[in-house]
Amino acid sequence: MSPAKAAELDVKLARVRALLAQKGLGAVRLRGVDWFAWATCGGSNVVLLTTDTGVAEVLITRTGAWVLTDTIEAARLEEEEVPKGPLVWSCPWTDKARREAFVEVQREGAPVASDRPTGNEVPLPSELVHSRWALLPQELERYRALGREAAEAMTEVMQAARPEWTGWQLAGAGAEALWGRGIHPALTLVGEERRLPLHRHATASHERLGARAMLVFCARRHGLFANLTRFVSFREPTAAERKLAADVARVEAAAFRASRPGTALGKVYAAIVEAYAAQGHPGAEAFHHQGGSCGYLSRDVVALPGTEAILQPGNAVAWNPSLPGAKIEDTVVVNEGGLEILTADPRWPTVEVDGRARPDLLVRS
Repeated sequence: MSPAKAAELDVKLARVRALLAQKGLGAVRLRGVDWFAWATCGGSNVVLLTTDTGVAEVLITRTGAWVLTDTIEAARLEEEEVPKGPLVWSCPWTDKARREAFVEVQREGAPVASDRPTGNEVPLPSELVHSRWALLPQELERYRALGREAAEAMTEVMQAARPEWTGWQLAGAGAEALWGRGIHPALTLVGEERRLPLHRHATASHERLGARAMLVFCARRHGLFANLTRFVSFREPTAAERKLAADVARVEAAAFRASRPGTALGKVYAAIVEAYAAQGHPGAEAFHHQGGSCGYLSRDVVALPGTEAILQPGNAVAWNPSLPGAKIEDTVVVNEGGLEILTADPRWPTVEVDGRARPDLLVRS
């Protein structure tokens, strides 16, 4: 294990144990794919890509830490996914009771908290949940690499796309480009020419792309999610298409201006609502969620009116304002000194919006 990862693990174990003592808890059980990745500094308990909980969990007590799994998975997890520190504990997959007996001994009679509580378990302390949003330097390094490579995959695919491709083919090419970089294609949305103005969440279909198309990635690696949206046009965009693209970029700019450490997500949402109205689209926020904070989930918190969740220093966000046939989205980190866009590829055409380079339409006429 590298010194950087060892330091990251020490910080996280200390953070959990301080809360165990403060809250009178005996242990935490982290079952979700998101929390497993956090606790193992980028490890994965995923076999089935669409699962919320994987094939292992993390148990942390005041004096110990284990990855609990079955004998099918133990050797692979120890060799490939778990940092040196937590012990890999396993039992036969047919004997779930043995795992519960082990936890019962380790908790020493004190309550157990979990991200997905069952039985007498209690939810995780909110302090731990909120602290996860403030990404550590080691996590940010992994995130930067993911964002860059996800953006490169997007560029590669959209430069290769053809009008005669189906939505399924574009989604498949996107998934292949991500997998080729060791990235899980957690989501690949495609809007073909006809369906683009009709559906904000356009899942890929059998239809031909036609004159223009949208591709959306939620790309996961080391548990972190890079979210981005891009458009390709196989002809010169119309004036109306250009205007809609410019309008959503201005709405996003308002969200960026409001996204600062210490700001409630509800205030950013309010800025988005105001920006839609200022661009001549009052009420447009009702037709699609506008994004929110992210990191170990594609969205940790989706912003709503009055959402009180506070952006932390080092908090990732992905806003996605949309209008019929137009959308914009990137994954960005909120810092005291400003914003850092993670999902950028210098090969993609850009336009300046509010002093910041933002993705333009890729025109391949």
